Amino acid sequence: MKPAPFDYVRAGSLEEALAALAEGGEDAKPIAGGQSLVPALAMRLVRPSLLVDLNRAGLDGVESNGGLRLGAMVRQASLAEDERVHPLVRAALPYVGHFVTRNRGTVGGSIAHADGAAELPLCLVALDGVVVVEGPGGRREIAAREFFVTHYLTTLAVGEVLVETVWPLAREGESSAFVETALRAGDFALSMVAVRLLRNREGAVSEAAVAVGSVTDRPTRLAEVERLIVGSTGAEAAAEAGALAARLVDPAGSQHASARYLRELTGTLTARAVAEAA
Repeated sequence: MKPAPFDYVRAGSLEEALAALAEGGEDAKPIAGGQSLVPALAMRLVRPSLLVDLNRAGLDGVESNGGLRLGAMVRQASLAEDERVHPLVRAALPYVGHFVTRNRGTVGGSIAHADGAAELPLCLVALDGVVVVEGPGGRREIAAREFFVTHYLTTLAVGEVLVETVWPLAREGESSAFVETALRAGDFALSMVAVRLLRNREGAVSEAAVAVGSVTDRPTRLAEVERLIVGSTGAEAAAEAGALAARLVDPAGSQHASARYLRELTGTLTARAVAEAA
């Protein structure tokens, strides 16, 4: 199948991109790496009247200033080569699509697309990252946990563009783990779990982040599991954390796996991720 007809603007700056999107209104969409949007266009799942290309809009910068600020157009593959990138993200990268798509796919595009089964949004939520957007009303920063609403829906307003994401740097005493299960390498995960632990000098967990994806409609932190882990060594709470996670999620079954299987899988992955991080 071929896309429905659309107009195309190759923006030479962010200002030009915002102006084009404002003129196009609700029927205009930005395009970055195109690894998710182009297939949707081909299947006519989306039919924008205007595509605004961000590849030359100057959104590919990388800065380390209190956190790692990644321009929206930074390619996913480049994260594997940057030692400043949080270990949790580097652990998740091999699961993001395939090598070829990571060469073209962008960090900002993955976040803005907001697929509930995507790895980078899950990591951003687990790390308490920030999304920076700009539009007719100016620039604003949105906590990652408040950015994702449900599958493919975010708090981005019409005419706004995701311009960068802010990823916290690894801290002393911090450890992390990322695990997922898929039918085949490169497929969307049946379930995935990201865990981040911070220990005090006595070795006890003082701060925990446990986030699950694929079995929920958006990256979701399991606050009850996090509270369970805090105060423990991490490893001693792994099994109980997994059992609790299985009770907390309520996935929809599919042709690939029943809801019961997905709950039990999430519990197993949570226990494994907590133990790995510990």
